[in-house]
Amino acid sequence: MEAKVSTTKRRSATACRLVLALVLSALLPACGGGGSGSASKGPTVGASNPSNSATDVPTSTMSRNSVVTGKEVTATFSQPMDPATINSSPAGTLLTFTLKQTAGNDVPGTVVMNAATDMDAANIMATFTPTASALIPNTSYTATVTTSAKDAGGTAMASPVSWSFTTKAAAFTGQAPVILGLACNYAIFADTGISNATAPAVIMGDMGVGPGVTSTAVTGFALTLPAASAYSTSSQVIGKVYAFDYAPPTPTNVTTASTDMLTAYNDAAGRSSPDVIGVGGGSLDGQVLSPTLYRWNSDATLSVGSSVTLAGGPNDVWILQITGTLATGANSNVVLTGGAQAANVFWQVAGSSVAMGADSHFEGTVLAKYAINLVNQASVTGKLLAQTAVNLDKNTIMGTLCGCIP
Repeated sequence: MEAKVSTTKRRSATACRLVLALVLSALLPACGGGGSGSASKGPTVGASNPSNSATDVPTSTMSRNSVVTGKEVTATFSQPMDPATINSSPAGTLLTFTLKQTAGNDVPGTVVMNAATDMDAANIMATFTPTASALIPNTSYTATVTTSAKDAGGTAMASPVSWSFTTKAAAFTGQAPVILGLACNYAIFADTGISNATAPAVIMGDMGVGPGVTSTAVTGFALTLPAASAYSTSSQVIGKVYAFDYAPPTPTNVTTASTDMLTAYNDAAGRSSPDVIGVGGGSLDGQVLSPTLYRWNSDATLSVGSSVTLAGGPNDVWILQITGTLATGANSNVVLTGGAQAANVFWQVAGSSVAMGADSHFEGTVLAKYAINLVNQASVTGKLLAQTAVNLDKNTIMGTLCGCIP
């Protein structure tokens, strides 16, 4: 009997380097979709995207460089796998990870295991990419990983694992998450400096500054640097602080993180054919935004005391392109509903600044070309990634975890 993937989401099998204190880990936003397969000592599928019983799944996926494919389906394993037992090249060579219409027709496609990154071990996630440019709308599909899948030590899965999902009623291209690379390790990363005007800030996650920038550019945190250490600490940071003048491998890592941040910014800015342009004339007040690609060829604002709601599921992705500035007023709020995850929300801001008002709350990763400025006691669940500076004032930043299922 095939084991079904549950709808309970858990973290990816390998954690990124953004590891927060264990006592706070239960408070962090989790990834979306997927769940556990059957319990055994051997490997199993621990999470999937789409998750079991998901509905309104996009028929296509747009990824970096605006490449559109049929909706990608991923399986994340409980341990590193032997890619020779899962990869398929060309399509259909190895029938270990398959997709079919639940009514019976097989879906041609290719399967590739992930390469190693700074966040994840190699061969943890398998991605099935349909050969066709889109799945069929309003259709139920079933994905299966068979017992031919073996871990790196040669142990096969004890039971096959299957999960099903249903596509949207009409053809729709969803967005793949923006890949942050090594920048994903940081709750705050700024190329020129990070300041805090009023202590204490509360930063749940690591902080870093860009290539060639020394720790003197991190102010207001009373950093403590052990002798010959690769990082410093602060009573205001539940994590570590990295700067170019620290011991190796930090200079290399912050240089790579800066490059990856710019690549991620360009990816988000370069996604083409937005589904919605100029919603609200630039005003986010009272808007309810479904998951898709948005663009504002203007400034975007959220007024004092108002809110904007991002409504969708744990696998859904929002990319919000803003050619001007982004400003949120005091006591304003970005609200996520329906299981939406801050890790899957990307605000790409090309204008001269991002400004968040006093006592406001914001959700998502901010990819800013210039400075990000937070007024007193504004809070963020997500990441602040700036190509210039991040300026704080007694703020709370809860960094989202890396390794969320894309």
